[in-house]
Amino acid sequence: IYADPAKRLELYFRPKDPYCHPVCANRFPTSTMLLRVRRSTKKKQQLDSEEQIQPEVQFEMEILGIVTTVYKFQGMSDFQYLAMHSGPDGKQTSMYDKVLMLKPEKEEFFNRDLPLYIPPPIFSRLDTPVDYFYRPDIQHRSGYNNPQVSGENLIGLSRARRPHNAIFVNFDDEEIPTKPLDAAVQNWKKVCTNPVDKKVEEELRKLFEVRPVWSRNAVKANISVHPDKLKVLLPYLAYYMLTGPWRSLWVRFGYDPRKHPEAKIYQVLDFRIRCGMKYGYAATDMPVKAKRSTYNYSLPITVKKQGSHTVSVHDLKQGLGSAGTSGAKKPPSSRYKLKESVYIFREGALPPYRQMFYQLCDLNVESLQKIIHRNDGTESECTERDGWCLAKTSDDLRDSMSLMIKQIIRSTRPALFSNTTSREDGKEQLAYESGEEEDDEEEEEEEFKPSDGSENEMETEILDYV
Repeated sequence: IYADPAKRLELYFRPKDPYCHPVCANRFPTSTMLLRVRRSTKKKQQLDSEEQIQPEVQFEMEILGIVTTVYKFQGMSDFQYLAMHSGPDGKQTSMYDKVLMLKPEKEEFFNRDLPLYIPPPIFSRLDTPVDYFYRPDIQHRSGYNNPQVSGENLIGLSRARRPHNAIFVNFDDEEIPTKPLDAAVQNWKKVCTNPVDKKVEEELRKLFEVRPVWSRNAVKANISVHPDKLKVLLPYLAYYMLTGPWRSLWVRFGYDPRKHPEAKIYQVLDFRIRCGMKYGYAATDMPVKAKRSTYNYSLPITVKKQGSHTVSVHDLKQGLGSAGTSGAKKPPSSRYKLKESVYIFREGALPPYRQMFYQLCDLNVESLQKIIHRNDGTESECTERDGWCLAKTSDDLRDSMSLMIKQIIRSTRPALFSNTTSREDGKEQLAYESGEEEDDEEEEEEEFKPSDGSENEMETEILDYV
């Protein structure tokens, strides 16, 4: 908790009760000294039995250090919930021995008839009192009728999403768009007000001329552009594929990959690193981070929230694309660029995350490219599952890539595969061309060290562009 300034310190009044709701303390800076005080009592000799002599008390004080951070419990602590059941006579009965499984139980434990007990999923989003300023009831004239309920006069659970006017295309759609929506053009013209933005637009146009299909991460690895500006620029130059072999990819306006067999190299491959005992290593042995972790979950009752980094239209007009502030560490040409590992797969290097979305042309391994180009010149039909490739091409690619990754893990952690037989080694052995790749592998591991955030969120971009 101390390592993360945004988290709160939790205090459980009943630590052994899983249904105990904690009280939280906020973090504050302070300038306080930590003292050690010793109190010593020295009794004096009593000369006369009738006189009571007061003992001599001495205090010794020592400064141990300076306290710079303190946690204060300022919230209410009355949100508690017990596993109890109220009987017909009002008597409360504890259910802890019935709902908590403290040891392995037999089948009878799960088949018992018990009263329904459903703890609340959340207590309150705030633990500090707030004032509700309710409006008084409106007194209407006689004969007034309430209007019909519609979406226009309902208060939603969240704000309306800012439209970015992207065009979404399904694999079954007959036609593909040839130009952007007028609203997308207006949005980009509104924020494209400086030479830096015009340069970024030209760079992205050249990328789509060289390659008509791109993933968002691939674009971010080739162009230094602020993510908020990229949300406005992509719908201006390309449409988004929702389903099929080019799902989650951006396609240049006027280009239909379903009609061009050479477009199979731009298809997407959903690759996930396999882990489990049957593969020789568990998830905890993986040297690759997961994108998300439940251990990083923060309580929703957080009071001290970090300032949001919202970007307004005014900020975008001021050249927030590649220009930026003067105190930035990275040069303007690469401030927002991602590493190539977020979209390119290379032999001898581990992916930065356990789930990756690669385009087939970005699998830079000769054996993988042979699998992709097995039917060059004989493509007859574009299917929704395999596109222009042969059936089960994606499965063959995943098997080969998993074998390569297992070989890397085996070389770095041989103890995990100590029980593997020589026969399996012969089947799964991968031939490396030279010893130079081993040196490259060490550099790649250092360079491609996963960050704390997830920069490979290609599962869905729909919410960013609707």
